[in-house]
Amino acid sequence: MFRLTEYFDPWYNPYWTILQQVGVEGAISKLDRRFDGEWNNSGDTPWSYPVLHDMKRRYERHGLELLGIEDYPPMDHIRMGLDGRDQELEWVLELIRNMGRLEIPMLCYNWMGAINWVRTEIDRPSRAGAWVTAFRHADMADEPTWAGAVSAEQMWAAWEWFMDRAVPVAEQAGVRLALHPDDPPIGEVRGVHRIFNSIANYDRAMDYIESEANAICLCQGNFALFHDDIAGAIRHFGSKDRIAFAHFRDVEGTAMDFVETFHDQGKTDKVAAMQAWIDIGFDGPIRPDHVPTLHGESNDDPAYAWLGRIHAAGYLQGLRDAAAHARG
Repeated sequence: MFRLTEYFDPWYNPYWTILQQVGVEGAISKLDRRFDGEWNNSGDTPWSYPVLHDMKRRYERHGLELLGIEDYPPMDHIRMGLDGRDQELEWVLELIRNMGRLEIPMLCYNWMGAINWVRTEIDRPSRAGAWVTAFRHADMADEPTWAGAVSAEQMWAAWEWFMDRAVPVAEQAGVRLALHPDDPPIGEVRGVHRIFNSIANYDRAMDYIESEANAICLCQGNFALFHDDIAGAIRHFGSKDRIAFAHFRDVEGTAMDFVETFHDQGKTDKVAAMQAWIDIGFDGPIRPDHVPTLHGESNDDPAYAWLGRIHAAGYLQGLRDAAAHARG
């Protein structure tokens, strides 16, 4: 059975305990950014062994097993095949090696160059006035392009260059590299092309290197914007043991114009999806992702407020138990 996890900043707050109380079993962590740049007086980096060691022990002291890291050193030069990527590669490989030493089994990364996940609205009213995020491509029409176009071919060549170097290190470390889809999964954002936005392109990526270290973060919300059968996608990649991690969330709309939803709403057949996770015997981490901001909460961190996470955790447990019972 999969491990119900949540995504945390790596310093304690009471929601670590609250989420455990409602059934969350493990942690997926950001890096400890207190060791970044001008704030850092120790000489360590967020991906250095002492910082990662202390971070893992902090989770353990509070009863959480650290099952993965969903963060990384600077990677944009690697992603776009630019000068300076060799230094970034060394940072990423250091992170992977240190994760292996600490038995942190999964690193979630993405291939979105220059700009990460994009929304054009962060306070769209949803059920009973809860705020959700939304994307409408037409609203980006007047936004400036990034300084230099980057083709899909360049992005593919850069990804292959990275995998040729990272996969052998990850194999030796016992770390799975979980590739998150583009968000939104459209062809380009401000001149930088995006390539992980279709089943065919994920097949191409998984076929490039046959390795347990070359794996997928199957984010259901993004996959739902480029594929109509989420349960089928889970079975397709799960039957090949290429899924290391998953985000369980949902949307309404298309890749060019969508809104995120509560976990009990949206376009996906979530019962079928949960049955697929059970049928493939997935025992890795799954976390609810991108929740609404509820009444009384700050929207300072859109999609990551706390009360919606409690609702999502309970909803996923109910789905899991019902699907497991139906399967006998």
